[in-house]
Amino acid sequence: MTLPFGVDARFIFPALVALAVFSMVQALMGLGGEVIAKRAVNKRLRLADTVVAVGERIIELRKQRGLTATGERGLAWTWFADLVISSGVTFEPRRWALIAGGIGLGLGCVVAVLSKNALIGAGVGALITPLAPIIYLKFMAGRREKRLGQQLPAALDIVVRSLEAGHPVATAVSLVGQEMSDPMGSEFGMAADEIAYGAAMGQAIGRMAERCRHQDVDLFAATVRLQERAGGNMVGLLKMNAHTIRERQKMRLKIKAATSEGRASAMILTAAPFAVVTLLQVMSPHFYGDVINEQPVRIGLAVLGGWMLIGNFVMRGMIKMKI
Repeated sequence: MTLPFGVDARFIFPALVALAVFSMVQALMGLGGEVIAKRAVNKRLRLADTVVAVGERIIELRKQRGLTATGERGLAWTWFADLVISSGVTFEPRRWALIAGGIGLGLGCVVAVLSKNALIGAGVGALITPLAPIIYLKFMAGRREKRLGQQLPAALDIVVRSLEAGHPVATAVSLVGQEMSDPMGSEFGMAADEIAYGAAMGQAIGRMAERCRHQDVDLFAATVRLQERAGGNMVGLLKMNAHTIRERQKMRLKIKAATSEGRASAMILTAAPFAVVTLLQVMSPHFYGDVINEQPVRIGLAVLGGWMLIGNFVMRGMIKMKI
């Protein structure tokens, strides 16, 4: 049967099925996005549902960040304690040790089998075990730092609108903790709990800056301390603060775009030798087989590797700019 415009009726049913499947997928994706967004907002409030007392909630939140009950560093190693705090990862040393030990043991066994040398495998495992949590925490801290910079102007806008509506400062800070997702929501929520427990506004925001270790949050904390000591229009200061942070973010993006060529060159120049060696090993395994064990060749490869490392440091210094 042929419909108007030359359309075959046999294609109607498959088209309707495809349209129904497409609509169902779109609906599920939308529902899933709403669930994820709701979880992101409610994750930081889950503890508040179970721990009603403000004092107990503050202590528990501090312990999860690797801090003591009084808000001090909970670890003897200052650099590692700062890394744990800035990463925002829940502080679970036993779990971290077990996971890092498993990763080190697994990689050590793989290297020992491939190299047929148990000592090399043991060395690689002993090196990876302490480095694995450090690498993970550095990655999480970098991702969290980027997210904090993106969320801070919106958080300041919420505070400004709340103050313009006539709410007190503590209520405005608490509103950010309730409405925004992590990590900024958790940080403002902890600050609101400390203010409700009796801390001054400047003191609570200062502790938040110490936890975040972000230059834009430091600027916000300095603005709050200045307003407390010298007075002035808090709404106007926060509006100027939000505008300054947005302009700094634009400048960072411009710098990133300007240095993209250098970063791409560094990645290509670093990866090219390893790609060539891998390709030669696959296509001609005996290319270096006769000379790889010669002492001059090994010394030459070590020198070339050192020059490559120095070149990477030089290029990193050329493209790394801070505002």
